[in-house]
Amino acid sequence: MVAVDGNTLLSLVSRGDPAIVGTPYGYVPTQWVTIMFVVLFSISALVHTGQLIYFRTWWMIPTVILCGGLEILGWSARLWSSISPQMSNPFTIQITATIIGPTPLVAANFIILGRIIRRLGPAYSRLSPRWYARLFLGCDIISLVIQAVGGAMASIAGGNNEDPAPGGHIMLGGIIFQMVTITIYAISAAEFFLRYRKNAPISPDRTVEGKPYVMRANMTSDLKTMSFALVFSTCILFIRSIYRTAELIDGWSGVIITTEVYFNLFDGAMIVLAIYTLNFAHPGRLLVGDSGPQEDEKVSQLNSRSSSV
Repeated sequence: MVAVDGNTLLSLVSRGDPAIVGTPYGYVPTQWVTIMFVVLFSISALVHTGQLIYFRTWWMIPTVILCGGLEILGWSARLWSSISPQMSNPFTIQITATIIGPTPLVAANFIILGRIIRRLGPAYSRLSPRWYARLFLGCDIISLVIQAVGGAMASIAGGNNEDPAPGGHIMLGGIIFQMVTITIYAISAAEFFLRYRKNAPISPDRTVEGKPYVMRANMTSDLKTMSFALVFSTCILFIRSIYRTAELIDGWSGVIITTEVYFNLFDGAMIVLAIYTLNFAHPGRLLVGDSGPQEDEKVSQLNSRSSSV
């Protein structure tokens, strides 16, 4: 397929030339916007790399760093499209990378919530911290595989000048599954924080040395910051999932997918906010150590013993 230089293409758009309708996007990605997002994601990924080395949070490599890498790939492909907008390869690369990219970031939120629960008090959670990792991360991996399969099918179809809709339907299934997972996760998290605040544990009959006791740690300033960051990031990622679901339901030639500002705002900007949130509220700094309510339990037992002497 022959590429058209940027100035010629812009003149075609301004004249409403029907030739522009043949581009995979239905528009020409704005070059300065694509460059801005490539730079923003590159900075975040670079800072995250330094932070994970410093704090030794290696679990962020297959989660946050992977997300940053996929977003850089996706927006680099959009930059390529801004130069050669009629080529199909960069289009299929960017739609696959930007759809799959946030999934590892969602996984990071699942891990962070599990660690917050372990610190504040597992008794207030319907699921144990370990099960948060097993259940929600398992669902996230399933969502990632479904989206990857759909993206591969759409890419192959696009490369063969065939209809990418079947692959898009599979990607839609992965996005919807991810949105359902995020919804259940958000409800579980909301219940935990509400029970913690009201001191209403799931299992109030637990005893220590024959006395009623529920493990509960204090909400420190670091834990409060991490919790607010987690809630904000979850809301942002949920908004993005709603957008992507509506986009794929609307179809490959629908109004949503062919309107650039929607993508820039509800996908690119949302993921930038989410990934930078973990730069500023880094779990390696705010969730230092593994001690939590277990420490408070030991102190509680010592106090009860000293008072009885």
